[in-house]
Amino acid sequence: MTHLMPQLPYAHETLAPHMSKETIDFHYGKHLQTYVDNLNRLITGTPYENASLEEIVMTAEGPLYNNAAQTWNHTFFFEALTPAQGNLPEALEARLTAAFGSVADFKKQFTQAAMGVFGSGWVWLTADAEGHLSITAEPNAGNPMRKQLKPLLVIDVWEHAYYIDYRNRRADFIEAFWKLVDWNKVAERLAL
Repeated sequence: MTHLMPQLPYAHETLAPHMSKETIDFHYGKHLQTYVDNLNRLITGTPYENASLEEIVMTAEGPLYNNAAQTWNHTFFFEALTPAQGNLPEALEARLTAAFGSVADFKKQFTQAAMGVFGSGWVWLTADAEGHLSITAEPNAGNPMRKQLKPLLVIDVWEHAYYIDYRNRRADFIEAFWKLVDWNKVAERLAL
């Protein structure tokens, strides 16, 4: 099975000014493409040759895991961004409030986790098997599915995600991220 680049649900320039076309061109068009290309090269002639991306993420190790997880993580990240952010669905607001105290408290805790990742990684909003929400920080290519957690939202805090637009100002990137989150996509992932 050949793994393909995901199709973005928006044009490259439409996330500006929060995320520039140049960032999308490099982050999506170059970085993600490299992970997809590496993944396809690494699975050739292995038991993973016909496996789904999720199966590879759940069971592979080493470079194969890293490239599969980075492909999955980036796809998940890009699919939850939108140039036309709508209101937070009431059911999602209620779940975030129940879990974190308020939506503002959720954003504050998520932001702190994203700021606290040393080096490269990802911060996730996840749900466990009982539906309890939590914030999970993962280094490098880490994916919470390997801990039996359901991903709902993620921010990429690798420097390539923000360096073109924000240089070393991760906090500014995280603040801009909140203006791009597709809350309807998050609610859909939570099945609300």
